[in-house]
This record gives sequence, structure tokens and C-alpha cells, in this order.
Amino acid sequence: MTSILIIDDEVEVGNFLSHLFMSKGYNVTVVNSGKEFNEIDFSHQPFHAAMIDLKLPDANGLVLLKHLKRRQPHCKVIIMTGYSTIKTAVEAMKLGASDYIEKPFDDIDLLEAQVDDLLISNVTSNEQRILDLAINVGLIVGQNETMRQLIQTAYKVAGKNVNVLIEGETGTGKEVLARFIHQASQRSYESFIGVNCGALSESLLESELFGHEKGAFTGATQMRKGLFEIASKGTLFLDEIAEASTSIQVKLLRVLETREFMRVGGERIFRTNTRLLAATNEDLQEAVQQKKFREDLFYRLNVVHLQIPPLRERKEDIPLLMEHFLKRYPGIEITFSDDAVKTMQSYEWPGNIRELSNCITRIVTLADSGHVKITADHLPFTGQRSVTSKKLTASSRSETLGEGMDEHIEKWMDEALCFYSQKEDIDLEEVLAQVKQLESQLGKALILQTLEATHGNRKEAAKRLQISTRKLRYLLNEKVNTE
Repeated sequence: MTSILIIDDEVEVGNFLSHLFMSKGYNVTVVNSGKEFNEIDFSHQPFHAAMIDLKLPDANGLVLLKHLKRRQPHCKVIIMTGYSTIKTAVEAMKLGASDYIEKPFDDIDLLEAQVDDLLISNVTSNEQRILDLAINVGLIVGQNETMRQLIQTAYKVAGKNVNVLIEGETGTGKEVLARFIHQASQRSYESFIGVNCGALSESLLESELFGHEKGAFTGATQMRKGLFEIASKGTLFLDEIAEASTSIQVKLLRVLETREFMRVGGERIFRTNTRLLAATNEDLQEAVQQKKFREDLFYRLNVVHLQIPPLRERKEDIPLLMEHFLKRYPGIEITFSDDAVKTMQSYEWPGNIRELSNCITRIVTLADSGHVKITADHLPFTGQRSVTSKKLTASSRSETLGEGMDEHIEKWMDEALCFYSQKEDIDLEEVLAQVKQLESQLGKALILQTLEATHGNRKEAAKRLQISTRKLRYLLNEKVNTE
């Protein structure tokens, strides 16, 4: 018979849960204190599931969780908590709890379903679902233990309607993780909309988030809904939240506290049910201490904190990431020698996964047709931050990016002169198509070269090239979020 352990100091709660689950045919044991918990003989009394209250008068729920998981590691645990202790509940999940539920229990059907699902769920199938969702959004989990625990925690909190703060260095995949959380949530069929708080001016960001009324400012020729309104049932992702101005921070705080906002230039109050995910490459706690970011907003955003490890701390996953990025280019046969893989793994990757992606893109761009085997000499670095490279050909010829482009331009000019020398039957459409192709290849080569110089920092690369980051991504044929 399935056995459930209930640990709660409120006798009424224990009696209610005992009656509820015994009526479903479960064997239920109820204890009301840490002392009673310590009297249980776990070696002779196995439990399939447990419900632990975080706050007991004589014990800490996290301590009891650790003790239970140590004695019975296969026992599945649900943490019972009030809203004020949700952050602690998330810590409990990192320690092995399967889920948490808020008290008081407003929805008994949800409580029953939560326990039933926990008891019948298969660990293997659950892990497979996580991997399937990750693959679907382009998130590579790999073998790194820190990353695997992070994904497990992200999956567990995805179904909760709480705010999540994602921190990590530039290029670690914060937006991809946010998309994973959205897809794993009950909002997966609603909109996921992202906005970069550092890419827009204060006035534009305010209009983007809250919308504006017709005539609210010069150029506002018609009413426009904001993202809090458009994504009211979905997920709103605020990237680079640390870049938001003080004025925007105040308005965000009000929305998070009241779920209400007004359009720019309007007087009508709107309500929103948006689930907010925020990300930053800065230490937001430090920004609070330096008075650069509002402390009250920080605590509102930081209900659940997820820290993505940099690529240099998950080097065992680099070969898998390389394989993933190469799949973007079907029909191109590229393999890496053992010394090339070791070189890739020994590099520090200051631009993280984004820099690795750019590196693979460059390798593919410079590779000749046919099967190409990459050795360490072909890579765009010979030391930790060197940007020397060789053109990647099947015959392993040594050329720099500039020399490779020079040859391509010369070849194009010869073909163009050949067209020009013809007196009749010139296919103008073909000539113009070749011009456009040259423009695309030259632009992409210059962007990749600049990205190497900036160690994968797209914002800095765009600044040097005097274009927007959106234009940079477009020229690299990357998907630009237009939702």
C-alpha cells in the first residue's frame, strides 16, 4: 500500500490531509513536530511520498527534508509553504523536494492532483520530457551537473506563477532558458514576448511595455497596446533588466505589486496577468548595494533566482554544443580532430555559448565544399584570446579571413568584367543577384571579424560597425524576435 508522511504542526491540517488521502486508499502517517519526526523508524517504515511544512516550532523543514532524503532517497517530497517563504521552497527543491504548494490550500482538487501525479510519475519519463522541451527551444543541457540541476529547478518552478530572475554572463543563454520555462509552464500556448531594456531609450521602453494613447506624444498617431497588455496571459521576458532607468523601475514595481498599469498619456487603468521573467549579466544584488537598482524591485523580481554557469565551467558540454551548432548547416561535412576538440575545451570562451556559436559559423563560412577535417591550427585562436585564424579548406591551405575575402572579391570582379565585356544577351537579374550575394558575404565576414575582436559581445560589435544589434542579427541570418 502507498504510504504518505504528513509533517505539519497544525493539528487541523494534519487531520484534514490524513482524512483526504486515507479516503483515496493511501496509508497516512501524521507527525506534528520535529521531535515526533525523529522518533520514526525509517529503516522499517518506508514512505512513497511526504508533505513537509517548512515552518515548525521545534524544527526547520529543510533540515527534516535533508534527513528524509538521506534515509529514503526515493521518497518524493512536497513542501508546504506560505507565499512569504516561496524562495525557501525553491531552495528545498534544489535539495531534492519534488514540488511545493502554497498554504492555505485554496484548491483541494489541485492538491489531490499534485500528490497523485507525484506518486504515479516516472522519473525516467519526467527527465525525458525535460530533455524534449529543452531540445525544442534549443537549450543544450549536456552532462554538466550544475547545468542539469539548474534545468531541473527551472522545470519545477515553471508551473508556478512566480517571477524568476535569471543571472549569467553575456552569451550564456538566458533568453533560451526563459523560453524553456515558458514552454514548461501552463502558459506554453500563450505568447512569449521578450524585450531588451538596454536597447531602447526610456521613453520608447515605457511605450513598449505599457502602450500609449493616440496623441500621447509627437508621432503617436494611433493607440498602441503595450507588452503587459499583449502578453497578459503569457510570459514577458525583460532582458538586461539592470539597464532599466529609475523611472521605468518605479513603474515596473507598481505593476508587480498591483497588477495594474496605465498606457502613456492615458487615464484608464488596465490589469495584467503576465508572468514576468527577467535577466541580467550584472550582479543585481551588487547593483542594489550601489544604489543603481531599486531594492524593492529586486526582491519582487528575485522570487526565484537561477544562475546560469559560464561555458568555461561546463567544458565537458562543448563537443555536444559544437555538434548542435553544426546541425544548422545541413549538407556541410565538417569533423574536428581530437586536438581541435581539446583546444576548444581549453579556451576560456569569454563570450560563452554565443562566442562558440559564432566560431562554428565562421568555420562553416570559411570551409570549402566537400568533407573538411578541422585541426587545432584551423581554429580562430591559438592561445586564450588570440584571434589568428586559417581559411578552412579540404587541402588545409593557410589563409586569413582578409585574404580569403580578397580572393573572393577578385573572383567576383573577374566574372563581372566578363559579363560587362559581353555585347548582348546579358542576364541582368543574374548580375544583380551576384552583387547581392557579394554584399551579404562581405557583410557577414566583417561582422564575424568584429565579433571576434569583441569576444562575442554583439552590442559592442554593433557599435563598432555603426549598426543596431537587430541589424547585426539580421545580417547573420539569425532569428529576430518580432513577437
